[in-house]
Amino acid sequence: MISFIQVDLELNKKTIFRELNLTVQPGELVYIVGKSGSGKTTLLKSLYMDIRPKKGEIQIAGYSSRTIRKHKIPHLRRKLGIVFQDFRLLEDRSVYDNLAFVLKVTGTKEKLVKEKVMHALQSVGLEHSARQMPHCLSGGEQQRVAIARAIVREPLVVLADEPTGNLDPDTSIEILEYLKRINQKGITVLVGTHDYELVRHSPSRTLQISDMNLVESCLVESETGYRPVPAAACQS
Repeated sequence: MISFIQVDLELNKKTIFRELNLTVQPGELVYIVGKSGSGKTTLLKSLYMDIRPKKGEIQIAGYSSRTIRKHKIPHLRRKLGIVFQDFRLLEDRSVYDNLAFVLKVTGTKEKLVKEKVMHALQSVGLEHSARQMPHCLSGGEQQRVAIARAIVREPLVVLADEPTGNLDPDTSIEILEYLKRINQKGITVLVGTHDYELVRHSPSRTLQISDMNLVESCLVESETGYRPVPAAACQS
């Protein structure tokens, strides 16, 4: 489903990842953890080809960073659902129309739009809010709308970039539960986060950004809270 093969990634001419090798299997839930600014967003952007590798190859959903043509990138993105920290909802239209817009721009037949939109909203418990405007909703509800928008096209992969960064702890756990439900349907989910309490609440494969690479990790308790360490340290 997802492979990084000897990948170098740069941002503003600064190397963020070097010789990165990674495989994510279909249906996995994977946390990408690290401090703010460590490269989580860069990694996720590379998966929807907003950032291209300086070296190496990224493979995702049947596409390769080496061979994909610019006009094919929108086709790749139709197979992906993306959830941002700041929701990025269209404030001038209703919740329903935020989701419908995603379908209409990709040519979904009108008679299927309502069915798909309402199914996605039901998946996050917001079918009753379909006609509300985004600014009338709480932060947690807006993020649930963003998750519904991400899954309305039935993607193969959902990429969530700090999806709980603007939310309180209880709401953060609620958002994670919705992402887990999506994963349980067989959709691959990658979550970039620096919220180690969130990861501890629902453990899954965890990759820590360290020395321009990714290290298989687990969480251990310290005096200041939980922190990631290499997985081998948890097995000893």
